[in-house]
Amino acid sequence: MTQSLPHTAESLAEDLRELGVRAGDVLLLHSSARSVGYVAGGPQSIVQAILDVLGPGGTLVVPTHTPDNSDPGGWSNPPVPGSWQPVIRDHHPGFDPARTPSRWMGVLPETVRTWPGSLRSTHPHVSFAALGPHAAEITNGHDLADGFGEASPLGAVYRADGKVLLLGCGFDRNTSLHLAEARQDQPPQIKFGASVRGDDGNGHWITWTGTDTDTSDFTTLGAAYEATGEPSTGSIGSAPAVLMFQRGLVDFATDWMRANR
Repeated sequence: MTQSLPHTAESLAEDLRELGVRAGDVLLLHSSARSVGYVAGGPQSIVQAILDVLGPGGTLVVPTHTPDNSDPGGWSNPPVPGSWQPVIRDHHPGFDPARTPSRWMGVLPETVRTWPGSLRSTHPHVSFAALGPHAAEITNGHDLADGFGEASPLGAVYRADGKVLLLGCGFDRNTSLHLAEARQDQPPQIKFGASVRGDDGNGHWITWTGTDTDTSDFTTLGAAYEATGEPSTGSIGSAPAVLMFQRGLVDFATDWMRANR
C-alpha cells in the first residue's frame, strides 16, 4: 500500500492558486488546521503558504475573537455561581491586543496574530488580526458598538473587495455574514460587557450596546449562496475549501436575510 507524502508549504500554495487565491488579494481566512492533514512544519507552514501566494502586496486577515471576555452573568456552557461573577469581572486582566490570546478560533489565527508585523484591532470581543500592506486600514478604528458592521474589519474587507476562504470549515464560521446582519433594517440590539486593560495596567469593566447576532441559519444561507455557483470549491491539502468574493457573499446574504428572516 502506497502512503501519500506529507503536505508542504509548496504543495499547499499550489492548491491555493488552483482554488483562485491570487497575489495581492485581501484574504479573510476561517480555518480548521487539523482538517488540512499532516503538513511538514505544521501551522507555520500553512500560514507561510498563504503568505507566499498573496505575495508582498497581499493581506491576510483572521478572526482573533475573545468571547470568554464577557459578562459571566450570561454564561451557560457552563454557568458559574452568582458569587463568582463579581470576582471574574473585577479580576479579569483586561483585553490587550498585544497580550490577549484568541479563544476557540483555532491555531492558525493565533499563528497569524503572533507573526512578526501582525496588527490587531482593539475590540475586546471580536477583534481581527491582519498581515500585509492593508493591515492597518483593516484593523484601525474598530468601533466598539459596531463589532461586525461597517466600522469593523469586515466592513474594511468589503471596501477592499477582499475574498473569504473557508478552509476545512463551513458557513456557520463565516463571520462576513454578520456584516449582512448589521445591514438589516433596525437589527436587534443587546447590551455587552467586557474587561479592557487600561493605561494603569489593570482591567476595567466596560459596557456597550451593539447588534445581536444569530448564526442559526448561516448553514442554510451558505448552501443557497453555493447554489448560485459563485464560490470556488476545491481542496487545500486534505481539507475541503470554499473561496468567494466577500462583496458578492454579503450582498447576497443581505437580500436573503431580508426575505427569509
